[in-house]
Amino acid sequence: MKIKSLILLSLSMVLLSQPIQAQRIKDIANVQGVRSNQLIGYGLVVGLPGTGEKTRYTEQTFRTMLKNFGINLADNVNPKTKNAAVVAVHAEMPAFIKPGQNLDITVSSIGEAKSLRGGTLLQTFLKGVDGNVYAIAQGTLVVSGFSAEGQDGSRVIQNTPTVGRIPSGAIVERSVMSPFASGDHLTFNLRRADFSTAKNMEQAINDLLGPGMARALDATSVQVSAPRDASQRVSFLSTLENIQVDMADESAKVIVNSRTGTIVVGQNVRLMPAAVTHGGLTVTIAEATQVSQPNPFSDGQTVVTTDSTIDVAQDDSRMFLFDPGTSLDELVRAVNLVGAAPSDVLAILEALKMAGALHGELIII
Repeated sequence: MKIKSLILLSLSMVLLSQPIQAQRIKDIANVQGVRSNQLIGYGLVVGLPGTGEKTRYTEQTFRTMLKNFGINLADNVNPKTKNAAVVAVHAEMPAFIKPGQNLDITVSSIGEAKSLRGGTLLQTFLKGVDGNVYAIAQGTLVVSGFSAEGQDGSRVIQNTPTVGRIPSGAIVERSVMSPFASGDHLTFNLRRADFSTAKNMEQAINDLLGPGMARALDATSVQVSAPRDASQRVSFLSTLENIQVDMADESAKVIVNSRTGTIVVGQNVRLMPAAVTHGGLTVTIAEATQVSQPNPFSDGQTVVTTDSTIDVAQDDSRMFLFDPGTSLDELVRAVNLVGAAPSDVLAILEALKMAGALHGELIII
């Protein structure tokens, strides 16, 4: 684990020390208003081989389905719903998708069904956050997981048998209005807010289109004057999104994953004058049981005694002095020389931060 983390740390030094190249606008920003929308619905899966459920809401849903087909069950009739299960259906509706196109959907059991394998989703309405129906889902589920249960109660489960997907299982019935073709401007939102990058994007667009065509509103948004005609706006945007923008340097950060021991240090991290020492103290306690037997024909009794051995060992400590402005290179080299484990490295970084000697943000995830 220690070797792996140190290799990752050294690798991050090599990668982050490379100069940042210019990137296309389409790779670093999104167009405001061009977004996907989440859909959700409540439905019934039937045709299960006895792996369904028998709950009150499953029975109610089953009765409602039959009623929609003109079949009314008497109140004293108890339908057997072991071959059915109530499910939640959700999908993501991409921007600009039109009625008649298809969506992939995910179906998840919300009751106590054991498996959805072999089931078929009946017609289910998928609604948006505004309560309107935007798609209708139906089809046979594809379930990768399975479960098997023995008569003695033993059970084997692989993956998740209560979640399945239906590729192209929903048909879009209504499109979502987009502000893309309205107004006199287009706004790009940076995926990573940075004032310098926003200014560089503004300058790159103005160099191509002319002064005053683009202006940075804040660290995230850059507003660009655009034609009103929808077809012209598409051509206009296709040109803009391929403009190369110089990315600003990332702020100084040290990111530590406390679960995996992975440590990534940014290239702008610096150290103020500091001395770091690292040492380990090992205490080993061994218990040995001994039996004392009395001499023959004596009145003595057998006695059991415990012999404790305590061994204390302390590793050699090593102290390293960091000069002002110590870079990532020296920091990684010193950590490797110390031979510290990931948990020890985290303790060293936290101590340096508390001492004010670490110039950079320490992020622990």
